Amino acid sequence: MQQLEGDDPIRAARVRDRARDSIDRLSPGFPGDHATGTLAEDQDAEVRFADFANDEPCPALDPATGRCDLYAFRPMTCRTFGPPVRSGHEGGLGVCELCYHGASDKEIAACEMEPDPDGLEETLVEEAEQSAGVRGNTIVAFVLGS
Repeated sequence: MQQLEGDDPIRAARVRDRARDSIDRLSPGFPGDHATGTLAEDQDAEVRFADFANDEPCPALDPATGRCDLYAFRPMTCRTFGPPVRSGHEGGLGVCELCYHGASDKEIAACEMEPDPDGLEETLVEEAEQSAGVRGNTIVAFVLGS
């Protein structure tokens, strides 16, 4: 957001406005801390989060064009949305069914990608948490709206 604010402050303001609108809509049912946007870590919250905000448009997407206003700086979850990604703790492939409608399991598996081939994500997340002084999972709207 800092880069976008420097390059295009009007577009950055639109992203923040969309994020804040999203937070207003999502807060009543958010399975965690409404003030910080940090997801709760209990089993009930995980169950509630599984389908939480599935119909909410990403605030980084320009509704007029459908393009991502933060594409060059998108988070890991956005980078892996679409390509099938193997989930180590579940043992299966996570895949966007909209991208692979009608494809066989073999065709989907052939498109699998490794999202963190160098194993950097854990270190980068720890550094970001220490720098921000905040720890925990959240959703894009809370990050962009702050």
